[in-house]
Amino acid sequence: MIIENMLNRIASLLLLLLIVSSVGLSQSESANVPPEWQTAAEKTNYAKTSRYDEAIKYAKELDKASDLISYQSIGKSGEGRDIPMLIAARDGAFSPKWAKKTGRAIVFIQAGIHAGEIDGKDAGFALLRDIAITKTRLDLLKEAIIIFIPIYSVDGHENWSAYNRINQNGPDEMGYRANSNNLNLNRDYMKADAPETRAWLKLWNDWKPDLFIDCHVTNGADFQYNVTYEYAHFQEVHPAIKLLMDEHFDGIVVPKVEKEGNLLTHYVEFAGREVTGGVATFIATPRFATGYTPIRNRPGLLIETNVYKSYKSRVRGTYDVLWKLVEEAGAAKASLFVANITADTQTVERGKTYDEKRQFPLSLTIDREKSTPLAFKGVEYKTEASTISGGNRLIYTDVPMNITIPRFDESKVSTSVAPPLYYIIPPEYAGAIDLLTLHGIKFTRLAKPLTTEVESYKLTEPKWATSSFENRITLTAKQTPVKETRSFIAGSALVALDQEAANVAIHLLEPNGPDSLFYWGYFNSIFEQKEGGSGYVLEKLAREMLAKDPKLQEEFDKRLLDPAFARSPQARLRFFYERSPYYLNQKIGVYPVGRVLKAIEIK
Repeated sequence: MIIENMLNRIASLLLLLLIVSSVGLSQSESANVPPEWQTAAEKTNYAKTSRYDEAIKYAKELDKASDLISYQSIGKSGEGRDIPMLIAARDGAFSPKWAKKTGRAIVFIQAGIHAGEIDGKDAGFALLRDIAITKTRLDLLKEAIIIFIPIYSVDGHENWSAYNRINQNGPDEMGYRANSNNLNLNRDYMKADAPETRAWLKLWNDWKPDLFIDCHVTNGADFQYNVTYEYAHFQEVHPAIKLLMDEHFDGIVVPKVEKEGNLLTHYVEFAGREVTGGVATFIATPRFATGYTPIRNRPGLLIETNVYKSYKSRVRGTYDVLWKLVEEAGAAKASLFVANITADTQTVERGKTYDEKRQFPLSLTIDREKSTPLAFKGVEYKTEASTISGGNRLIYTDVPMNITIPRFDESKVSTSVAPPLYYIIPPEYAGAIDLLTLHGIKFTRLAKPLTTEVESYKLTEPKWATSSFENRITLTAKQTPVKETRSFIAGSALVALDQEAANVAIHLLEPNGPDSLFYWGYFNSIFEQKEGGSGYVLEKLAREMLAKDPKLQEEFDKRLLDPAFARSPQARLRFFYERSPYYLNQKIGVYPVGRVLKAIEIK
């Protein structure tokens, strides 16, 4: 039995060596690369990656050496660095207008939003080099144009250290997760606090790419796969885009990338602490890059390479996904265009009518009651009591473990809303209105006052977070719809929802949205009480109110059954003040944004 176990162990180790060999050594290699065109990673056998100045120099040299490459800056970071962008295109199609005229698919590749997870920079540089210099990937530009940001968080990239990624297997040194303001740029797409995000949104609005790819590295669990990925495939994305990605990425690109020597699976997030509990799909809200692009009606692919694999395996795996997906985007551009145009057109059409039964999903959750079997390529592990933490210690081994586990990949809508025809925002909320412009949302300024019936919300039980999240104290509240006639002054912003960016407007302006302006603290002041009453005045007011309203007496008597309320003179007096015209006139908790459900004519 001992000998048999040893033989089984040896066989397993040999299998692992074959997997490591196929993933790390037999992935597609860039052929015939002159030494001067090798990336920093290639020159050091993937021990190192380039610093910012080296990367900018490499990018500009590509521009100088080839008429297929254009170097541009999309804007400045907080510390004043240029955020670089390379465009790879035939015929000098280096502007949004000219690129659209070519009829080619515009693919936007982004690396370094988390600057420690920098695989995409070296993979993207190698890909553009192989297009423009070695010409081994030149055919990609027949039907596609590539926009490539090699380093998005440029300040984070230069927060340089060997100690920025405790789990990560190379390179020797790398950048930091956050930008110079300690903001995670991959949580900033809706609130757009960072200058990098504002530059990104301008780029998106100008170019309106057909396909987006965001390059990352995982944290946490270990398994055999060197590349994991995800894309929106629930109600948060238009069905046409979901079907396109199912067919062309899952169905065509993934098998091709695996033939290059990689192992791929959907992004791994364990449903429990261990693999046997299964995996649950992560649903990105619009604060994330690949949660934002779906509400802009464009497919967005998240690449997450395995943090424990070698840097070479991760970079080459990313390279293979990039070139195979660009190739497929070009080959299937007709299908890509149809999916995007269908999503845009139906979004515009939806905004022309109001239907209270037509619900727009704001937030989704994974249904933990429904699962399907998943053949998972994991690694053997064990748990043991830890004398350090006092809990259980998880220990991964190098031995492959193929196991069938549950995959939780069905969603349910947890918050939804029937979109109105318009939103109206009073002009004093200038920060909110400015954000609409950043997101490319069209609106009209009222030239004269408008009085109209609106639906809005009475927001109660506000709960602010107890600590800062992305430099903000986030807010949630209970909401109750209210219908009333309101007057809006000249200069108010009228946002019609028959436009392509309507999904973004809904997410920003519905307070219960997971990344709404309300959530991010744009309307905190509506809960601030500015006037109050003295006790002797409130005593008189309370008696007058009780004399006029027997139902109020019943409500007060019920509240008195609460001992804490009954013992508090302040609470008892406040009960009456909050029900008086003096309090209600302050509009405490009244959401200032109006929802217009009927068509109105604005000149």
